[in-house]
Amino acid sequence: MANQKLSEAKKAKNDEFYTQLADIQKEVNAYLEYDPNVFRDKTILLPCDDPEWSNFTRFFAQNFERFGIKKLISTSYAYESKRISTPYQLSLFEREAPQFDSKKTKIHGKIFTLTRDKDKSGNIDINDLEWKYLKGDGDFRSSEVCALRDEADIIITNPPFSLYRDFITWLFEKEKKFLIIGNKNSVTYKEIFPLIKENKMWSGRTEWSGGLWFESMNPANVDKVINGVNMKNVPSTWFTNLEHGRRHQPLSLMSMADNIKFSKHKDIRENGYPQYDNYNAIEVPYTDSIPSDYGGVMGVPITFLEKYNPEQFEIIGASDNGAVGDEYKLPHFKKHNEPYIDGEKQYKRIFIKFKRS
Repeated sequence: MANQKLSEAKKAKNDEFYTQLADIQKEVNAYLEYDPNVFRDKTILLPCDDPEWSNFTRFFAQNFERFGIKKLISTSYAYESKRISTPYQLSLFEREAPQFDSKKTKIHGKIFTLTRDKDKSGNIDINDLEWKYLKGDGDFRSSEVCALRDEADIIITNPPFSLYRDFITWLFEKEKKFLIIGNKNSVTYKEIFPLIKENKMWSGRTEWSGGLWFESMNPANVDKVINGVNMKNVPSTWFTNLEHGRRHQPLSLMSMADNIKFSKHKDIRENGYPQYDNYNAIEVPYTDSIPSDYGGVMGVPITFLEKYNPEQFEIIGASDNGAVGDEYKLPHFKKHNEPYIDGEKQYKRIFIKFKRS
């Protein structure tokens, strides 16, 4: 019955994007395949996830026993408390729960917990969620949610993209294990790139190609209707510090000579690997064209991180945030971080080289 109510309530929202259940399942399965006990006896926090709208809460509640989770915590942010002119929309939990006070003037976030078979059905699932109001609005930076962060073993969510930098800082304040969604281009942010370079954060299992499709509750912001559902495509992917199998699979590569001769990419066959005007590195425009026998520094697209194996490659820097040592910059050129070839600016690049034993 709760599932039906949650589905009905979800339709009432009209200004949010929601991660598809299938995308969550596909990503999470990769970690379970690598380590079947990755979630066992763990407290999991979903800090941006009201279960009436969030597939994250639904997914982990449905799999609570199968994953061996110790405790599931989900919090919601009371958006309307920041927009006084917008009427407050009551959730089903609030309308049906005895703790609701129709005269309540202050809007609170909510906390949902799952630890036990509350309804005595014989299994623990979404029908056993227990909830109460938070003292504040549920902002992840609040002292209440920070305390929940400190309690949690793993934090999983699709954080607000506008607060993504703040959210990453919030995670690393306590060096938490996490699985989150973020914009692909965020990998070169000055707050994010050092974490990737230092092997503290990496790409999740899902392929980068095509981005992710989210259910859109705003009919004015829709790219495609799929099976009657309004969908929006966003250039985003998963980021984590949990291990998964693909992260340790080495790329299979050809030599520079074989790439120039046999590459499926015409520009590689015709032009080879040009040198940058302002970096002591060669341009490698495709991850599958990295030459296996080049010992120097190479500039590769940011999508390289999807296939990055830390045992095979070392990340040197990134072009657009100045995170490259002076020994790789050529001082005679303009003082730009973007890579140039024959005076033409190229798109942002990650600089790498092989690790040699």
